Amino acid sequence: MSRALPKYNKRRVGLVGGAAAVALTGAVIAGSALAGESSDGGGADARTLAGPGTISCPDVASQLPAVPASAQAEVTRNLEQLDQQVAEANKRLVDTVGQGGPNFVRNAILGPLEDKRIATVNRIATSIGRTADRPAGLDSLAACTLTK
Repeated sequence: MSRALPKYNKRRVGLVGGAAAVALTGAVIAGSALAGESSDGGGADARTLAGPGTISCPDVASQLPAVPASAQAEVTRNLEQLDQQVAEANKRLVDTVGQGGPNFVRNAILGPLEDKRIATVNRIATSIGRTADRPAGLDSLAACTLTK
């Protein structure tokens, strides 16, 4: 008697093995397609990383001298722009969690934010300086920090 499997057993083993391979491939594909989806269906972030913190900046409005009426609209618009810049930086901070090296937040988020804030604070000082004494030392309010 031969030690080889009879022909019909070889076919059965091949058929069962092929079916198992197809089933496992389908399970892997379905599992990877569903990976990261939460059970609430709200598209919540599935990452379990620690919170990135928030960006904290000095309040410019409280440090301004009396603003002339002719400059009030421009100063208000620029103060709103400062708030928008911080909000955008906080959003970027959340969106880029885990990216870059140890100085990523400083180089990619805080540095550019400080540059934008310096320009905006200078516009505020210029608009006040058109009709009154230009406030000095407002550039020191441009630097922001990361708080955890």
